[in-house]
Amino acid sequence: MNITKPKLIRWIISYVFLIAMTIVTIVPFLWSVSTSLKGQNEAIFSMPPKLIPVNLTFENYMTVWDSLPIPLYMWNSVILSFFGVLLPLIFCSLAAFPLARMNFRGKQLIFIIIIATMMIPGEVTMIPIYLILNKLGLLGGFAGVILPGAVSAFGIFLMRQAFVGIPKELEESAVIDGAGVLRIWASIMFPMVKPMLATLGILSFIGAWNNFLWPYLVIENEKLYPLTIGLYKLKGTFVTNTRLVAAGAMIALLPILVVFVLFQKYFIQGAYSSAVKG
Repeated sequence: MNITKPKLIRWIISYVFLIAMTIVTIVPFLWSVSTSLKGQNEAIFSMPPKLIPVNLTFENYMTVWDSLPIPLYMWNSVILSFFGVLLPLIFCSLAAFPLARMNFRGKQLIFIIIIATMMIPGEVTMIPIYLILNKLGLLGGFAGVILPGAVSAFGIFLMRQAFVGIPKELEESAVIDGAGVLRIWASIMFPMVKPMLATLGILSFIGAWNNFLWPYLVIENEKLYPLTIGLYKLKGTFVTNTRLVAAGAMIALLPILVVFVLFQKYFIQGAYSSAVKG
């Protein structure tokens, strides 16, 4: 295979850039893992940094587990994440379906308005949403955390991109067979956009699992705290011990890594499909 000099230079520059970005991204993670596995007498801020612990120990994880009701916090996070994934998948798909497959007056304008809301910072809408939830009596529990994130402009955009790429003939055949709109959405469209559903699901799960500020404002009962708030509320226990902070962070990060590894194939397919259609 003949490679020209300019092409070789671009290839080298691209790989050098990618390797540099990989190092910048992964080194903090490796440092946190290393810190969480170091003993109390081992330096964690040495220069140059030592990523391989001399005396590897899981004592920090055991201390965090014994100091906090981790199972309760994780269960609360699981509940919030479950609905934080399920509701966006359903509602974003329902909102995106007519924007992608139906013809009606003002469709493009509605889609532009939805996309335009992505430019509004979330902090701007916090106070109005908080006041609305307060009037509805939804503050203090899971409902106040889950409902505001049940649908998003970004999710509608992703699902619309997926629905647009489905051949029109499939929909026409279903109409001839007597299928209604909801039947077409559930039986034909939904199964054919699994990669994009996985993409939206992973992004929604990461957002719901890592959500901190909004649950911190809404939830009042300590027994309903998700893991992010549970670790923060007892920060006084960990503030002088970086090893315990790192161990708590690794415990909170583990479910995200597991979900991404299990669904990474669909995530990559969905991202590639969106890029090609975009």
